[in-house]
Amino acid sequence: MAFRVLGIGSSLRDNASSTTALSITLDLARKYGADTRLLDLKQNKLPLYDPSENQSSLGIKKIKDDVVWADALILSTPDYHGSMSGAMKNFLDYFWAEFAGKTFGYLCASHEKGLTAMDQMRTAVRQCYGWSMPYGVSINDSEDFTDGKINPKLESRLDMLARDLVVYGDLLRQQFVRDLDDSANTFASRYRK
Repeated sequence: MAFRVLGIGSSLRDNASSTTALSITLDLARKYGADTRLLDLKQNKLPLYDPSENQSSLGIKKIKDDVVWADALILSTPDYHGSMSGAMKNFLDYFWAEFAGKTFGYLCASHEKGLTAMDQMRTAVRQCYGWSMPYGVSINDSEDFTDGKINPKLESRLDMLARDLVVYGDLLRQQFVRDLDDSANTFASRYRK
């Protein structure tokens, strides 16, 4: 079975560079043998998370099914005042329980490199027992996309992220799944049924 990568686009702008870069990264991941899906939160809106509300609507269930399907996720956000988008934070609030043992990559559209936004996503993922790539990719609209073409330097960075996420993510996921079936005291042991 192919390694499965789900991309989460969290910009609510039309033609957002963060979502464009995410689509390119998913295309590149397919080059490395992954099955991919794109979840654009502009098209698939989640209601504001409320833990006391029923979470069984068809829209929420479809998104949860995609998150469960994934072996790895790429989180893509614009930088809003040094933080991730509200749509991304809301997504993380909904599906945290499904993140354990999965590897995450990060993209951020920012004129200031998006380091704090990516660090905040990493912190949330770590609290949910997910693995994170040790780097993310920053996108700068004016430098990276001109006349509908991608800057070759950005494309190279996206290719590296796609390749590393598939290769290292697959290794981590396979070991996590094996550990679920083992009786040893491992990170995965808390997720045994």
